[in-house]
Amino acid sequence: MTEIETPAPAPNDADEVKAGRIASHVRAILTELDLDLDEPNLRDTDLRVARLYLEMFQGLRQGAEPAVTTFPNDEHYRAMVMERRIPFYSLCAHHLVPFYGQAHIAYIPRDRIIGISKFARILEFYAKRPQLQERLTEQVADYLQEALRPLGVMVVIEARHLCVEMRGVKKPGAETVTSAIRGVFHQKQVREEFLDLVRLD
Repeated sequence: MTEIETPAPAPNDADEVKAGRIASHVRAILTELDLDLDEPNLRDTDLRVARLYLEMFQGLRQGAEPAVTTFPNDEHYRAMVMERRIPFYSLCAHHLVPFYGQAHIAYIPRDRIIGISKFARILEFYAKRPQLQERLTEQVADYLQEALRPLGVMVVIEARHLCVEMRGVKKPGAETVTSAIRGVFHQKQVREEFLDLVRLD
């Protein structure tokens, strides 16, 4: 079942006040780097960066957790439900540099199911914060396990980390793959079905 996505809420007055406070710190950093803040392209950079951080860290807000409505599994469906290649963006907790990629999320229902749009909402909620890919993978799996009590859950995330590509070892194109497995997905046959579906073109 598909559901209509609602747009993100517009910034409120409290957000603008917070953005102003963040901007003052960003401005201090730019000043320490001897940048000319009167240069046209840098004139409002401090505020743009502040608003970017508020957007990228939305998952930390009070009440930001998605409301996931579950439904009775009236059809007694016992096969895999999967959403593949869900894009996401996050910021590495170590350097606040972006990492991004796609997630493959599946579960095998027991008594409850969820609308398929909720996979993306759950992923987005945990991605919008300073994050580790390993932790993100586990959090998505744990959320589904707790919300649905299914027969099993499996999450695989593939991502590129700009902290690897831009600095340090500087290896453009390197991908990091993480997985989280719950329940019947520990069985080789079920896990291989998941991986076959991920590779399906």
